[in-house]
Amino acid sequence: MGTVVTEFLLPDIGDGLTEAEIVRWLVHEGSQVHRDEPLVEVETDKAVVVIPSPVAGIVLRHGAGQGETMAVGAVLAVIGSPGEALSHSSPGSPSPQKPPPSHRPPSAVTREKASAVKALPVVRRLARQQGVELTSVTGSGPGGRITRDDVLAAAHTAAPPTGDDGRRPLTKLQRTVAANMARSWSEIPHVTTFDEVDATRLLGVRRALAERHGSTIPVDAMVVAAVIPALRRYHEFNATLDGDSLVVHAACHIGVAINAPDGLLVGVVRGAEEMSIMRLAEATARLAEQGKARRLGVGELTGQTFTVSNIGALGGGLGTPIIPPDNTAILAVGRVTDKPVVESGEVVVRPLMPLSLSFDHRVIDGALSRRFMDMVIENLSEPALFLA
Repeated sequence: MGTVVTEFLLPDIGDGLTEAEIVRWLVHEGSQVHRDEPLVEVETDKAVVVIPSPVAGIVLRHGAGQGETMAVGAVLAVIGSPGEALSHSSPGSPSPQKPPPSHRPPSAVTREKASAVKALPVVRRLARQQGVELTSVTGSGPGGRITRDDVLAAAHTAAPPTGDDGRRPLTKLQRTVAANMARSWSEIPHVTTFDEVDATRLLGVRRALAERHGSTIPVDAMVVAAVIPALRRYHEFNATLDGDSLVVHAACHIGVAINAPDGLLVGVVRGAEEMSIMRLAEATARLAEQGKARRLGVGELTGQTFTVSNIGALGGGLGTPIIPPDNTAILAVGRVTDKPVVESGEVVVRPLMPLSLSFDHRVIDGALSRRFMDMVIENLSEPALFLA
């Protein structure tokens, strides 16, 4: 019986994917792989995705090395029957020889050593960006795992003292963010309005919910819950401008900005209008955790109809957030700080939350934006209005 060789092509993982970067191989060349066993981690424009093997057999060849980019439809891996290997004299043709480990190319041995190092994919990417060889770094994390700080310390130590300018390529995520921001800024006439809201009741309710349910309630979840009634009343804020038509979305798919280690991500809470405050808390917390680890799927990173950005988590106050493509508005929430305010002729100190709303002036005018913000501020001031 002839040798069975499968050329596994890089699949389209979704959302118009055209290429992906190899993060790391989970099965080495010459090793056996089972059907549906994780074969390789790849990074797309949006996420790090684990691709399983479509068949069982021996991995005869990797289509690209770690850190290399390949197009959709290119040969990702060649998998043969157990005991088979590729012929050195005829590339692409089968041979009944098993690859001797002692004759493996130096590049494959180097990749194997690197993959044996204990480090998360995000740390490996950071090391590639900084030009740090992981095999030379001593990990300070649990079990000797290399951390982000270990890589940054190694990069600082190895930095040349000449003071010359350096150059490093942008990651796929950074290139995608840059392209989207440039598109939004060039196509959408932005207007930003600024407000502050007394967060006394909001913070009190947040603490009470956390104590009752024994879990932290992200500020993002409270803001999303406060925004939803305004989106349901003022449909222009939950819409997409498509040529000469405005597509008003029936569901509220709320994007939540995530500060990932290698760039900004927006996780999407789908159908947020159907969720209780505790479900929103769980959803936003999970998106933040999985997003920072680059473990969100493409479906969780696309399709938002409105976006909330908590710049207060980074110490920010007011800002001018850029509207994501295909949205008409975005709300940025700043850090709550105690400030003096006048109430009934007396100066008192209140915790004030800064709000920055950017909107598409082709769809939303100043009067409509004011009505929308008034309702959001009213809800944030008195959470009972949106928790009832």
